[in-house]
Amino acid sequence: MRARDKCFSCGEQELVAFYELNSVPVHSCILVPGQKEASAFPHGALRLDFCPACGFIQNSLFRPELLDYSQEYEETQGFSPTFNAFSHRLAQDLVERYDLRGKQIFEIGCGKAEFLALVCELGGNAGIGIDPSAVPARVPADAGAGVEVIRAHYDHRYTHLSGDLVACRHTLEHIQPVARFVELSLISAARTPGAVIFYEVPDTLRILSNAVFWDIYHEHCSYFTPGSLARLFRRAKTSLFELRLEFEGQYVIVVASLDEKTDQQFSLEDDLAQTAALVDTFPDRVEEAIESWRARFHGSFRKKRKVGLWGGGSKAVAFVSTLGLGEELAYVVDINPFKQGLFLPGSAHPVVPPAHLAADPPDLVIAMNPVYVDEIAAEIDAQGVECELVTL
Repeated sequence: MRARDKCFSCGEQELVAFYELNSVPVHSCILVPGQKEASAFPHGALRLDFCPACGFIQNSLFRPELLDYSQEYEETQGFSPTFNAFSHRLAQDLVERYDLRGKQIFEIGCGKAEFLALVCELGGNAGIGIDPSAVPARVPADAGAGVEVIRAHYDHRYTHLSGDLVACRHTLEHIQPVARFVELSLISAARTPGAVIFYEVPDTLRILSNAVFWDIYHEHCSYFTPGSLARLFRRAKTSLFELRLEFEGQYVIVVASLDEKTDQQFSLEDDLAQTAALVDTFPDRVEEAIESWRARFHGSFRKKRKVGLWGGGSKAVAFVSTLGLGEELAYVVDINPFKQGLFLPGSAHPVVPPAHLAADPPDLVIAMNPVYVDEIAAEIDAQGVECELVTL
């Protein structure tokens, strides 16, 4: 089906609509304190449109006015040892590879500023971050030469901010006018000669390849493959130093510069034909996956097997809302203390700490992210619980 909306990455006006959901929670990282409030959480819609010209995919039914990136927005994965090890390795690599020592670091969309603080700590750097969900009291104390956070959306008012590293992790997928946003960030980068530009986003090619419907949600309005991300930065007249996959292939990283000119090409860029083919078959494969998971939940419910999910973030909200789960799911486990005791938006399933399993043991636990399966298994063992553990 041809869509009329223009591509927010390259401006192409002939898009292909291929996946639609009429009612999904508008937020998946805001948990709510009461079941009634959670059940009444605002919903929106999504329709994924594919751009055949550049490979970018967007939710053309995205409504930014429905979103509230406040301090209640709990996006951090920083309570996971597995994720922290990844972040540490990533920060150390940036510091070493680009000589980020005694420098100024600027992060757009810094969240709770954990990564910003880490780069500052490892390189003795000073940092400034901007994010509407930033919480100054949660900025790590041992952050190098110091970290300042600004609670605001990054826009033209903040292009005077800059650094030797201009970083933006897991923010661009929340932005609708992606080309304009990248242009603004390059204005910031241009204020520091030789600035390194670092972006990280989820890899949509993995989502398409494996019919990962639980990684599609309303506030993620922009979806990049490695190639479409590289093409965006090349159109913005940057030179690419790096284009690679990280976190077991779940994230795409691009590192670029405005000053140093290279003509380096990357094999990951050549993905347009593959993306188009996957888009074509995605609806049928997702429908099959949804029906398979529904059948599994219904079968467990009939057998009175208690099922829990592990991970109370975006994946859980999308998984539960897409499947329309109710009493088939007992609870959701999360190690983040700021999520415990709250409820998933839309479905109103309770989010409990790992200790809950000892008093209310499940028969089956579904890990929302296979990267964490060893960590989850260890937590379950620590509670003295024996159950089946599977991953999506």
